[in-house]
Amino acid sequence: MIQIQNTLVSLDLVERYFCCDLDVCKGACCLEGDSGAPLAPGEADTIREILPEIWDDLLPAAQREIEANGVSFRDIEGDEVTSLVDGGNCVFSTLDEKGGWICAIERAYRHGRIGFYKPVSCHLYPVRLKEFDTFTAVNFHRWKICKAAEVLGRAKGIRAYRFLEGPLRRRFGDAWYEELVITLDEYLRQYGGDNAVD
Repeated sequence: MIQIQNTLVSLDLVERYFCCDLDVCKGACCLEGDSGAPLAPGEADTIREILPEIWDDLLPAAQREIEANGVSFRDIEGDEVTSLVDGGNCVFSTLDEKGGWICAIERAYRHGRIGFYKPVSCHLYPVRLKEFDTFTAVNFHRWKICKAAEVLGRAKGIRAYRFLEGPLRRRFGDAWYEELVITLDEYLRQYGGDNAVD
């Protein structure tokens, strides 16, 4: 772990390669998992505000779930997460033109229809955050459905912390990210950064 301001950052962010390969995974992270996507404070309210703008993009089963139970719920750990369709895919997952899964919120943002990108936890993935009283742990979550992303990242030479620049800046700010880059670049110079074991 490396300390950056009030965070402890896993060395996996520098030792692991990562670059999403949607052609291979087809957006499986929208479908699989133990719960919905974790929501930061206020994100559920934001989603409710933009819901009319994305409503027609949602699958009929997702619309029925939202009408019955809302956009979010509390999971077994008490965290607020996005609602799921029959306990499976996120209600905001929808099919793209190629038959893969995509976030309806992100697609509306990319088309300029809304100003909210998507939940920050989704944007950050494969980073997962754990909040403690005095610091935030910034961890790298390995998941079999993202193996293709690690393979592509290695082929392209893209380290996880470089691939995740946008979401990390969004969550922690520019000053934090610049400090992270300086620290992890120095780590690579000293240690090579290929110490992770598959």
